[in-house]
Amino acid sequence: MPITSLQPPEFAARTVGELRASGHELRGVKAEIADNLLAALRAGSDPWPGIVGFESTVLPQLERALIAGHDLVLLGERGQGKTRLLRSLVALLDEWTPVIEGSELGEHPYAPITPASRRRAAELGDELPVTWRHRAARYTEKLATPDTAVADLIGDVDPVKVAEGRSLGDPETIHYGLVPRAHRGIVAINELPDLAERIQVALLNVMEERDIQVRGYTLRLPLDVLLVASANPEDYTNRGRIITPLKDRFGAEVRTHYPMEIADEIELVEQEADLVAPVPEHLIEVIARFTRHLRESTSIDQGSGVSARFAVAAAETVAAAALRRAALTGEADPIGRPVDLDAVPDVLRGKLEFASGEEGREAEILEHLLRRAVAETARARLAGLDLNPLAAAVADHPVRTGERVPAADVVSALPQVDVLTEVAKRLGAAGTEAPGPMASAAELALELLFLTRRLAKEEADDATVSYR
Repeated sequence: MPITSLQPPEFAARTVGELRASGHELRGVKAEIADNLLAALRAGSDPWPGIVGFESTVLPQLERALIAGHDLVLLGERGQGKTRLLRSLVALLDEWTPVIEGSELGEHPYAPITPASRRRAAELGDELPVTWRHRAARYTEKLATPDTAVADLIGDVDPVKVAEGRSLGDPETIHYGLVPRAHRGIVAINELPDLAERIQVALLNVMEERDIQVRGYTLRLPLDVLLVASANPEDYTNRGRIITPLKDRFGAEVRTHYPMEIADEIELVEQEADLVAPVPEHLIEVIARFTRHLRESTSIDQGSGVSARFAVAAAETVAAAALRRAALTGEADPIGRPVDLDAVPDVLRGKLEFASGEEGREAEILEHLLRRAVAETARARLAGLDLNPLAAAVADHPVRTGERVPAADVVSALPQVDVLTEVAKRLGAAGTEAPGPMASAAELALELLFLTRRLAKEEADDATVSYR
């Protein structure tokens, strides 16, 4: 729901006097997060919906850091879900919080910090107007780039206010930056080491003394913010691009990782992928295993990592290949088949960084690792089945498939052998009259027979493939 459409409760206080009468108490943002996190843990609810594979590794460390009230940095390679995890912190804030109506920094009615808000509070007393801010508006995110300026994060003198007659020494001449405007909220800085050193220095006072310095004079603003950041481990070292004093001010450093189990990788792909056509789970498993092999391969630059977005994009590519094939062949109900996996290496090759010395071998490396993933998935899913009757039958009657061969033609060419019934059950193709699921299941079995050298596979000029 858009922030602008959210409405606070009708019974919410509208003045600071009403707020005090309601019994509302002021809590710092870190205490608020810690209390809500502990309440969720006691209730047995999941504080991290949508976060996959971190249950026993990353999340316990993160929870301890938040309960301790620490500013924190997430360290990990690209595509490990760092930004997703930072954004999920919003759910630990109170849904609605009171702020002084019209205040520039969203100050709490009990604790104004800017000169203008203090003046209004003194003048109006219990009649100080109060409005309510939704938690979605209390999260501020900044991607660190080399051109980020101190004014962007901290603030700068506003020439318009000076032109109106205020002096340069007047704190009300300042146009506040991102961090002060996140007062009583969360500030997330992605790729922290990419900030120039002078910008990192500007954050030191914010994190330790909780004040800001602009143009040579200090404003004593007791900021209430939780500062969180993400960084690549290689950059987050004394030899990298992070200054030691800033590194020291983070109370916790939490290491993230890629999914450690195939099941987690499958769940992540199924959760995140926007598929234009159905992709059977056995093909999602092939993609998950393919991604795992890429992360373990010495031919891939592991310093750059293999993002979880690679697996998601691979599944979306398979779905797109199935939909394109349906357009070419006239199939009514397209579904992913193993033949669609051939599109993955060519389309997603640019998302990978290859190790030096592998120039010219990229296609060969990807094809080899994809075949390994197909073979492992087929062996795992079809373990214990005797496929020799299928191999013998196909030896007499070849099966033709390919991106221009509709699923109905593949199914009609299959031999009548009992083992195919069990293959269909194992691969989710049983109980449907649509030819797509059966064609997908049969192709995986035929590909296993080819990879174990019990069948030959011939590619024709018309982009078709024959198992014989």
